[in-house]
Amino acid sequence: MTETVGNYLDNHYVHRSNWLRAAVLGANDGIISIASLAIGVAAASDMREPVVLATLAGLVAGALSMAAGEYVSVSSQTDIETADIQREKQELEDTPDIELQRLAEIYENRGLKSETALIVAKELTDKDALAAHVRDELAINEMSKANPIQAAFASGAAFTVGGILPLLVAVFIPMKYMEYYLYGFAIVFLIFLGALAAKTGGSGITKAVIRITFWGTVAMGLTAVVGWLFGANIN
Repeated sequence: MTETVGNYLDNHYVHRSNWLRAAVLGANDGIISIASLAIGVAAASDMREPVVLATLAGLVAGALSMAAGEYVSVSSQTDIETADIQREKQELEDTPDIELQRLAEIYENRGLKSETALIVAKELTDKDALAAHVRDELAINEMSKANPIQAAFASGAAFTVGGILPLLVAVFIPMKYMEYYLYGFAIVFLIFLGALAAKTGGSGITKAVIRITFWGTVAMGLTAVVGWLFGANIN
């Protein structure tokens, strides 16, 4: 029975959602941000040094910013969840009967008969009242709870990996038509990222690829226009 349940859970991917979201967001931002930056500078200059320097600076700043932002965001979410759990714990101590009825109403709204809902609520309350309310009233569980350090590391590392790819293009590809090379390689990288993310998350590959390449194209196209206008004004 335990083995069957384990195999069943292995066929679902929701437990990967937190770190996968941070990793995909980081890699996607790394590719698009750094490629867009490089394209903008390349459109305004025919020299390699400004492109590489701007790309490298953007990579370092972007990775640190992504990691810090993810850590602060997830930490804030965790603080809110912790505060809610403490409030729920106090309510269970002050008004246990009201909390029991509230739990029963939750189960009744999900489709159980009122008598059955009350029985389930009582049994779960007897086992672990706080855990039942945290899970079913507050909708907080182990899979939905994110780890700030894990999310920050995943986001920063993924941004770095994604940003290194256009940096390598800026370093090694000939300067002539650099903007087009950067765009082409970035689209290839985004297609690979979208397919990998969809495969890891167990979702449709085609939809993920179309979504990520479309918005990547928009971002890089607009940046190229800005760079071209800047270069035209300089000249």
